[in-house]
Amino acid sequence: MSVPATAVSIGPPPEIAAHGRNTMPQIEHAPHKDGDCFVNYENKVFEDVKAQPGEKALITFHTVANEGSVGFVNLLQATRLIRKGFETSVLLYGPGVTLGVQRGFPRLGDEAFPGHMNCNKQIAKILEEGGKVYACRFALQALYGYGEHNLIPGITPINPQDVLDIILLARRDNAFILNTWTL
Repeated sequence: MSVPATAVSIGPPPEIAAHGRNTMPQIEHAPHKDGDCFVNYENKVFEDVKAQPGEKALITFHTVANEGSVGFVNLLQATRLIRKGFETSVLLYGPGVTLGVQRGFPRLGDEAFPGHMNCNKQIAKILEEGGKVYACRFALQALYGYGEHNLIPGITPINPQDVLDIILLARRDNAFILNTWTL
């Protein structure tokens, strides 16, 4: 097999190879470049499901903002459900309310580093695209010391007893429910 001139040789440094200690296998290949693909991302296996008229979805969040990817990933899923036609609601309760709090540094809305505001931006997108977002008042005040004025504009604060009821209403409506938890 001939190797292109741009190939990279991976193996021991020449000074080690010169002393006969070349025990590492030589792997030669052209370096990857921007635009290359490692997988066939266009091969969709399953039907592209769209909501039937009136179908609903509820995504619940009992996870701390920025303590892992699950909060952000499932906010992306909520956005995707909206775009598939589901009447989508997001429930922030327990530590999940931290996803809905305004943030920024040095000022509210300022992104301190790329990705710092991902959750806030995604919640704003959910609201802009017609989704509903609810946050438990008990968790806001009693657990985290926030007030309703700390929420991203458009989030509806709810009574702690509404947390179970929104889930039961979604169940009664045969909604798709995705529960997001971290431990």
